[in-house]
Amino acid sequence: MSTRPRTPAPNAPAPGKLPITDLVAMKGRGEQIVMVTAYDAPGGRLADEAGIDLVLVGDSAAMVVLGYDSTVPTTMDELLVLTRAVTRGARRPLVIADLPFGSYQVSDEQAVTSGIRFLKEAGAEAVKIEGGGTTIARARALVQAGIPVCGHLGLTPQTATALGGFKAQGRSAAKALALVEDALALEAAGCFLLVLEAVPEAVARRISEALTIPTIGIGAGAGCNGQVLVWHDLLGLYDGHAPRFVKQYAQLSGTILGALESYATEVRSGAFPAAQHTYNIPEEELAAFEEGLAALLFRSSP
Repeated sequence: MSTRPRTPAPNAPAPGKLPITDLVAMKGRGEQIVMVTAYDAPGGRLADEAGIDLVLVGDSAAMVVLGYDSTVPTTMDELLVLTRAVTRGARRPLVIADLPFGSYQVSDEQAVTSGIRFLKEAGAEAVKIEGGGTTIARARALVQAGIPVCGHLGLTPQTATALGGFKAQGRSAAKALALVEDALALEAAGCFLLVLEAVPEAVARRISEALTIPTIGIGAGAGCNGQVLVWHDLLGLYDGHAPRFVKQYAQLSGTILGALESYATEVRSGAFPAAQHTYNIPEEELAAFEEGLAALLFRSSP
């Protein structure tokens, strides 16, 4: 019998990694799925230690980390760097990477090429794409290429301008039914998960009931199968306008500001660094150093 180690199947989860197939089972058991965004290795590590199920490397990084005014300008290269960092920290959570605007809209081939890069170069387990319509074909192409896909309906930030801005979606019967149709189509295309953003709770609940795959809500109420919040929003690190669905679980912006102000004050006053923050050299070595330095400076003088 061969003792060679078995080669993992393509896209097999790393040891200890939450399997994608467990998500449907969690929905069936009525267990809420916890997702959070993260953008660096410490964020991935802390999410891991907190027992978070899913980590999304969202293109929201464009606004909360990279300083853009919207998610649209962020690039593949920027999100690949952030995703690589998160995957180094997140061991158990599934890491899902947003495909940025312009990286999958042109064609199925472009979508697959982009998806492969996030799995192969950045170590993500899955990718997320926004919208219905032609996005459904993109989702199908990605899944057929062996790339797990999370869909995203409702308020889709990459196309918020076309939706009339950052507003709740599905608030008329016709638009709510269109969301249901897109949700069913994304599931049929092979998506394993669906994010519903800024959708009326009653509509999101009915979508969740109609699907076999789990839904993750952000501003979509408690009827979804899980929730996601942006790292900087829930920790109180983002000073922009907070949507009504955001709950801040900490006010770290003020804590960090206070620490920086104290640091600056102590540096300017000479209080930092103190003796306990410095390293010593043995007296005999210091004497030898001073002697050698004097000779060096004498030889270097004009």
